[in-house]
Formats: sequence, C-alpha cells, structure tokens
Amino acid sequence: MLKIDLTGKLAVITGASGQLGRVMAQMLADCGADIAVHYNSNRTKAEELVNLITEKGRKAAAFQADITDGKSIGAMHDAISKQLGDPDIVVCNAVIQYDWKTVLEQDPKDYFSQFESCVMHNVYMAKEFIPAMKEKHYGRFIAINTECSALAEPNCSAYTSAKKGLDGFIRVLAKEVGEYGITVNQVAPGWTISERDRENNSEVIPEYDSTVPLKRRGTDAEIAQMVAFLASDLASFTTGAYVPVSGGRVMPGI
Repeated sequence: MLKIDLTGKLAVITGASGQLGRVMAQMLADCGADIAVHYNSNRTKAEELVNLITEKGRKAAAFQADITDGKSIGAMHDAISKQLGDPDIVVCNAVIQYDWKTVLEQDPKDYFSQFESCVMHNVYMAKEFIPAMKEKHYGRFIAINTECSALAEPNCSAYTSAKKGLDGFIRVLAKEVGEYGITVNQVAPGWTISERDRENNSEVIPEYDSTVPLKRRGTDAEIAQMVAFLASDLASFTTGAYVPVSGGRVMPGI
C-alpha cells in the first residue's frame, strides 16, 4: 500500500498562518513531518497552528519574517536551524494581497510588490535553505503558483506576470540543484475553497464553477495533498514540474 510518509522530515512553510498555508502545515504534520510555521504579522494564528501540530505529536514552532526582505528570511533561517534543525522541505506559499484592476488602472507599485513576493521570496528562500539540502543530498522545494499564470485572464496582470517570473526561476533552479537529489516543483491551484468560504457559505460560485471541467472548486485539502505528494519520496523522480490542481481548468500542452 502506498503511503505518504514524512516521518523524520522537517518542513518550513511560508504563509503558514494563512487560509491555505495552515491546511498544508497540518497535512504535512499528519504525514509525520515537523513544521516550522512562518508568519508575517498574524502571530496569534501562527501560535494556534503550532499548538494544533504539537497536539498531533509533532515538533513545531512559529517564526516571523518579511518574505520580501532577504535579511529577514536569513534571520528566520538561522532561528529555524537553531531551534528545529535544517529543513528537508521548503514550501513557498506566502504572497502579498492587492486589489486586482485592469492593466491601465493597476498601480505600478503592485507589479513590484508581486514580483517581490512571488519571485524574490522564492529566491531568498532558495539561497537560505538549499545549501543545507545540497550537503545532505536531499531536499524538496515546492513553490505555490496559480492557474492564473497559465490562463492570463483579465484584471490580474500584476499577479500573472509575477507568477510567470516564478515559473522561470523554478525551472532553472530545478536544473541547477537536481544533481544533489533536490527536487523543485510548483503546485498551481485554481480558485480554492478555504475555511473563509465555509464560514461565509461561498463554496459555490456558479459563474466560475461552470468553467471548470469537474464543475466545482477545489478545496484547501486537495491542494495540500498535492504538496504532500511532491514533498514525499513518492515524487522522487519528479522535478521542474508545474502541476495544476484546478479541476482541469488548466491543461498544460505537450
């Protein structure tokens, strides 16, 4: 029987206090991993998540960092290494939120902020955490992309262009570190149902659902399951992949 077993592994997840991140963290913990919970400003949620994970019998601790600041991520790396050890799994999930507008209406500052949170965030995390993976000849680096980068729909140009840049960075990184037994992949969710939707009874969005071949939105757990798979040895020969989890809304060509 196949089983996702992350026993003995340590994962760091950026944006772990957020809607999707907290489900990823609990999913990886359920698979046996210890978790370094990153947060930017929501310390309360991060500490609540740490308590949930430790109740599962796993080690966990919360760490603050600004994902757009290399020095801040460096300080987080040092703190994680000192308290929990060197992570085997990195999940770059955090992103800056902003108001989506047309290209002509979008503030140019939003393009810079999206590039910082989508591209430079991953660059800083790779520079800090991959060296230890190279020494171990083992590692999993997983970036959260989006269906938007493939669909390029109206009103999301800042987000789309930044995630396109992320895609290029991740593909190059996968080729550069593969010889060290490190896989580098992307998970690309569609418009995902989270706890906020359940609280607001907004799980069903007919105008969106009708565009999905499976005729529904994916759930946060379904995204987290793909992350867990790519973090495991079941995906040991998969690297450089852009994996849509969008119900068929994105179907990469060959």
